[in-house]
Amino acid sequence: MLTPLLVIPLLGAIAIFIYPQPRLDSARRPQASRAIATIFSLIAFGWGLYLLGQFDLSTGGIQFSEFHRWIDPLGLNYSLGVDGLSLPLLVLNTLLTPIALFTGRGEKLERSRLHDSLILLINAGIAGALMAQNLLFFIIFYELELIPFYLLIAIWGGEKRGYASTKFLLYTAVSGLLVLAGFLGITFLTQAPSFEFSDVRIENLELLPKLFLLTALLVGFGIKTPLVPLHTWMPDTYVEASPSTTILLGGIFAKLGTYGLLRFGLQLFPQTWQLVAPGLAIIGTVSVMYGALTAIAQRDIKRMVAYSSIGHMGYILVAAAAGTELSVLGAIAQMIAHGIILALLFFLVGVVEQTTGTRDLDVLNGLMNPVRGLPLTSALLILAGMASAGIPGLVGFAAEFIVFQGSFSTFAIPTLLCILSSGLTAVYFVILINRTCFGKLDNTRAYYKRLTLEDQWPALVLTAIILFLGIQPNWLLRWMEPTTTSFVATLHSPAIAQIAELDNPLSIGN
Repeated sequence: MLTPLLVIPLLGAIAIFIYPQPRLDSARRPQASRAIATIFSLIAFGWGLYLLGQFDLSTGGIQFSEFHRWIDPLGLNYSLGVDGLSLPLLVLNTLLTPIALFTGRGEKLERSRLHDSLILLINAGIAGALMAQNLLFFIIFYELELIPFYLLIAIWGGEKRGYASTKFLLYTAVSGLLVLAGFLGITFLTQAPSFEFSDVRIENLELLPKLFLLTALLVGFGIKTPLVPLHTWMPDTYVEASPSTTILLGGIFAKLGTYGLLRFGLQLFPQTWQLVAPGLAIIGTVSVMYGALTAIAQRDIKRMVAYSSIGHMGYILVAAAAGTELSVLGAIAQMIAHGIILALLFFLVGVVEQTTGTRDLDVLNGLMNPVRGLPLTSALLILAGMASAGIPGLVGFAAEFIVFQGSFSTFAIPTLLCILSSGLTAVYFVILINRTCFGKLDNTRAYYKRLTLEDQWPALVLTAIILFLGIQPNWLLRWMEPTTTSFVATLHSPAIAQIAELDNPLSIGN
C-alpha cells in the first residue's frame, strides 16, 4: 500500500519525457508537461488520503509494512512503513506537490519538462525518506532529493542562484554525511544484523558513545531543519529559489530535519535525549527569538517569511526536548501546521512579486485597493499572517497552544520565552501587512492585472485547510496521538526515571 507513493510520481516523471511535445505551438509545451505532472501528483494525493482512511487509530506502531530483501551483505532492504508521525507528513507532501506545480505556471519556464519532472522526483524522494524503515534506505532518499532541489534553484532561481544553490548543496550534503556517520556508528557499535530500524538496540552501549552518536544526528538534522546557528544556508536559498521551489523547501523539505530528530533522536536515544534535553531547549528558544527578531528587521517580504520559519521550527525542538506526551503531540502538529501556513505565505508572496515586480516593503503599499490592487491576495495574506501569529480559530494557534502547554511543566523558562516570541511574530506580520496591504497606491505604477479565483485556487485550498483544522484540530491530532503515546513511553521507563532525578536548572518541580 505504500509503494504507490514512490511509483506514481516516478511514473509521472517518466511520462513527461515520453509524451510527445507539441512542436508548432511553443506555448502549449509547458501546458502539456504541467497537465501530466498535475494528474500524477493528484493521484498520489488521493492515495495518501486513502491511507489516512485505512490507518488504524487504535495502535501507535508501524502500519502498512512492506519488506523485501535487497542487498544482504550491506544489510540494505526495501523496508517501508508509516505511523502517526510519518503519515501526516506524507499527506502534506502529496498536497504541496500539485500546489507547487500550479505555482510554477506563473514563472517564466524554459525546459518545463525538466522542471515538472524534478518536482515529481522530489515528491518521491521525500516520500521514500518518510516511509523508510531501513537506515541505509532512509539515507538514499534523504540525499536523493537534494539533486532535484539543487537543479531547481540553480536553473530557475534569482540573480544569485549560483551562490544560493551551491551553499544549499554543501550544507545539506554535510547534513547527510553526519546522519550517515551516525547510522553507521549505531549499527556497527550495536552489532545489529542489518540496518533495519527494528534491529537496532542501543541499550547496552556506554553513555559516551551514545552522546557522540546522538550529537552527530542532532547536528545533521539540525542543519536540515534548520536551527540556529546551522541556519545560514536557508535565508539565501529561500530568497533566490522560485516560488514553486520555496513552497516545497519550506513546506515539507525542512520537516525532514524535525522528523529525523523525533524518529532517530528521541525514539532511538531516550535516555541520552533526557540528558541533552536542557541544551536542546535552549537552542530551540534561541532559534525562536532569533528568527522573530531578525524577521522584524527585514525589508524583503520573502526574506522576512524565511526568517519567521526559523523561529517556528524552534518551537518543535523545544517541544521535542520537553518529551511529554502533549509536547511531542504538539511538535508533530506544529510540523503540519507550519508546513501548510508557510506554503500559503510563499504562494502569496510569489503572487505579489509576479504581479507588482517587487518584494520591497518600502515600495509596496495599498494592495487592498478593491479597484486597482490585489484585494483577494491581500485578504488571504492577512489571514496567513494571523495563522502564523497563532490567532485562535486557526491551525497555528492549535499547534502552538499544545506545544506550550506540553512543554511548560518541563521547561518553564524556555516556554515562557517562546510565548513572548510568539508576540513578536505578530509584530513583524503587522509590519508586513501594514506596508503591503494598506496605504495609498502609487498612481503612476499601480496598474496591476486582475487575478481571478482560478489564479489563486491553491491559496484558497490552503486557507480552507487552515480554517478547518483550526476549528476542528482533532482531525489533525487523531492520527498522531497513539504514536506520541508510544514515543513518550520509552522516555519514562524505569531506567530513565533515575536520570530524570538529575538537577535541571531549567525545569520546575524537580
